[in-house]
Amino acid sequence: MNYLSLVFRNLTRNKRRTILTTLSITVSVFIFASLISLPGLLNKVLRDRANSLRLICHSKASLFYMLPESYRRRIETLPHVQAVAAYSVFLATYRDPNEQLGVLAVDDDHISEIFPDWDISTEANHEFKSMRTAALVATNLMKLYDWKVGQTIMLRGTLYPVDLQLTIVSVLNEEAAGPRIIFRRDYMEELLHRPGTANLFWVKIDSSKSAPEVIAAIDEMFANSPNETATETEVTLIKNQVGSTLSLMLNGAKFLAAIVIFTIALVAANTAAMAVRERRHEMAVMRAIGFTRGSIVVRILVEGLIVGVVGGALGCVLALLGFDLLPHVSGALGPLALAMTMQPRIVAYSFLIAVLIGAASGFIPATLATRGDIATELRAI
Repeated sequence: MNYLSLVFRNLTRNKRRTILTTLSITVSVFIFASLISLPGLLNKVLRDRANSLRLICHSKASLFYMLPESYRRRIETLPHVQAVAAYSVFLATYRDPNEQLGVLAVDDDHISEIFPDWDISTEANHEFKSMRTAALVATNLMKLYDWKVGQTIMLRGTLYPVDLQLTIVSVLNEEAAGPRIIFRRDYMEELLHRPGTANLFWVKIDSSKSAPEVIAAIDEMFANSPNETATETEVTLIKNQVGSTLSLMLNGAKFLAAIVIFTIALVAANTAAMAVRERRHEMAVMRAIGFTRGSIVVRILVEGLIVGVVGGALGCVLALLGFDLLPHVSGALGPLALAMTMQPRIVAYSFLIAVLIGAASGFIPATLATRGDIATELRAI
């Protein structure tokens, strides 16, 4: 009987123990991969915006306070400013009232200049400007709801009690735009019957070196006015408004992921140690008839590796399936669920950790168990 046959014979000797150990590693890898992916979401957003030439001008009081639309024309007169667009938050639902979508209104005259990373074609840009109900929709939303370009959709407002009838004219770049729907701000103003106001202004500048000068000029222009402003780069705004709020949660996710992996490693090691202790006499007999200590340790190491590989593979598959299903089952997360993805490196790390747990759980107990004297072990039989 060769070594591989002995490995599988020992793995199936106590099937319940082997299955439960494998499942414990599977669950731990699934939890680890899911939790460790959360901090990556914020880091990815920050990396994508690191070289942006856009500034964000909003109310000094809060992002939720409105600014007069007239500020746009005054900002456009400043040096180093290439284009400005007002931006307003709408928010809405589609069919399911529990699934809120990120619906945003923007001025239609500088889409290509301010948001080149949206990859809007010249034809789509022209159609967006010429059609009052035109909408630009992110790729992941198009897939989720099976929408098509040219389709008319009805959205029910949650922030404002009005419905939107929009016609999809183009698809936004998924990585740059995130899970959102963009429509014309003049259409929103018409529906709300209110004078021109906006949540914030996007300001395109000529160079990143000009950012401090432009930021100071904008805020100085509106200082001591009824609506003072605070202007920031995209990265600064994300860190201040989102990063600080989520920092504790993201660090907690990392901590919990580490605890889960450490706990399961201890459980797997303890289970393997029990299995090895039950076979000490058997290993003594094997050594007495010619098996070397190294061959016995390697055989038990392979047993642990098989359990780790199978558990890791199942855990990674579950994590990938879970993230694919997340947009369909997590209405409470809203657009955030659509933005969360499982990165390949996270899958690789999770699988490698599972393999290491399996290897360590077999190698350490086997090494300790085979250190004893053969004669002593045989006399105990």
